[in-house]
Amino acid sequence: MSIFRKLGWFFKQEKKSYIVGVTFLILVAVVQLVPPKVIGIIIDEIAEDNIHLNIIVFWVIILLVAAVAVYVFRYIWRTNIWGSAARLEKDLRRQLFDHFTKMDHVFYQKYRTGDLMAHATNDLNAIQNVAGAGILTFADSFITGSMTIVAMMLFVDWRLTLIALIPLPLLALTSRVLGSRLHDAFRESQEAFSTINDKTQESITGMKVIKTFGQEQEDLADFSLKIDNAISKNRRVNFLDALFDPFITLIIGVSYVITIILGGKFIMEDTITIGQLVSFISYIGMLVWPMFAIGRLFNVLERGNASYDRVSGLLGEKTHIVEKKDAVKTTAKGAINLDVASFTYPDDDHPTLEQIKFTIQKGDTLGIVGKTGAGKTTILKLLMREYDDYEGKIIFGEHDVKNYSLNALLHAIGYVPQDHFLFSMTIRDNIRFANPAYTQEEVETAASLAVINEDIKGLPEGYDTLVGERGVSLSGGQKQRISIARALAVDPELLILDDALSAVDAKTEEAILHNLREYRKNKTTIISAHRLSSVMHAKQIIVLDEGRIIERGTHSELLALNGWYRRMWDKQQLEAKIEGGE
Repeated sequence: MSIFRKLGWFFKQEKKSYIVGVTFLILVAVVQLVPPKVIGIIIDEIAEDNIHLNIIVFWVIILLVAAVAVYVFRYIWRTNIWGSAARLEKDLRRQLFDHFTKMDHVFYQKYRTGDLMAHATNDLNAIQNVAGAGILTFADSFITGSMTIVAMMLFVDWRLTLIALIPLPLLALTSRVLGSRLHDAFRESQEAFSTINDKTQESITGMKVIKTFGQEQEDLADFSLKIDNAISKNRRVNFLDALFDPFITLIIGVSYVITIILGGKFIMEDTITIGQLVSFISYIGMLVWPMFAIGRLFNVLERGNASYDRVSGLLGEKTHIVEKKDAVKTTAKGAINLDVASFTYPDDDHPTLEQIKFTIQKGDTLGIVGKTGAGKTTILKLLMREYDDYEGKIIFGEHDVKNYSLNALLHAIGYVPQDHFLFSMTIRDNIRFANPAYTQEEVETAASLAVINEDIKGLPEGYDTLVGERGVSLSGGQKQRISIARALAVDPELLILDDALSAVDAKTEEAILHNLREYRKNKTTIISAHRLSSVMHAKQIIVLDEGRIIERGTHSELLALNGWYRRMWDKQQLEAKIEGGE
């Protein structure tokens, strides 16, 4: 029953709907007591040879009125209780999705995509069932059951009622024992479902890699193992769930036997009439569903409780990126001064960055180069406040980036990540993702700067081409250039290209860089790259190695140092000549 307490905030919010719903549930229970009583009266009239057409018509009318009343009352409680349950699911979905949009990288490193999907689907459905089916079964199992028992005592015989109900306490004991085990079993079942979700999402996304390495059978075998585990967990849930119904049937059967034996004895002693016994047996029949409802109630409540705990755990996670109450709301602009003495990723033992210091004047371009894992992307993440736990300061314009609101900071930045992501929509909508109101002219201007406009127009559907999930229908270079166009469309104060030209050829790269130099003369640009030709025109270039700056200067100055930059430049130039057939 603790789940009702946990959802107390919602029941208070929907108090009116639930009061109306439960009231009409009670009215249904009251009206349903009428037919068995009427049947008993008619049977007694027949037994006493006292039946007449007028009497039959009268009681038939009573039964019809009761049937219509039950229909109307059921409609009212259903619209109120099921409608409220649907609103609970809607509220939780909104809360959960809103929470996802606010969480940082630490959160998404902790939870797998499959887990989050399971929380947003199965768990929310289980919680909704508590607010809908849970309330219904609670009312049926306790309210309807109690009223039926009272009617049995008042309309028939209290002694027969008490004796017939002797087996029922066993039901409460069984429900308590099985309910606790069902809670644990269902939690394990949901976790197994999360694992399947995650495996499915990962396999579909990485299908090209799986096929390339010929791992289809191995991946299928791994998926089958996870399916078998989930089936095993679900079998335990179903086994525990299945124990309720047979036990309830046994209890009701024992009650029927007791009723027939003692009822027959009471009739022979003229304590009750035949009609009263028939009514009593009908009332026991009416107790069947409430008894089953007790089993279902514990099932629904335990499932909902386990799911609510999982969802609450997610909603209880706190982002490490917190806006100040007096955060600067003005969009960031101006020079960038970064001075980071040390930064270490969560759960890492060694600093990723140490003694990183540079200044970028407004309108300048900074190039960041270095071998894989040197810390290039980490610097960009700190600029965009993906992590705040570092020693030092990052000043953007007149304020520390931590003093800006996230909107004021991020709206000033256009970012093209290494793993360029396109949404399952048209090319046009991907480019104008930040502002769907952009005109076709503005979209094509951004595409032209990214040297993708002609490629798009050459497609059968042009800008109306659906890119498929994650841009699956496009080449790597096309996806990369559309990502660049999307960033340029917002005309950001700071443009960040994180190895965003790796999938284009040298000629296209030079064309894009030329467009950026002409189009963004008064805007700041940061280019992180492995290919040195991407940064050779930058006003300043820094070379990273193991999280430290080992070289700094312009392209010509770095060549003159004869260090890492010069060695890498000569190597890449030689590779270019070999590829060009020179």
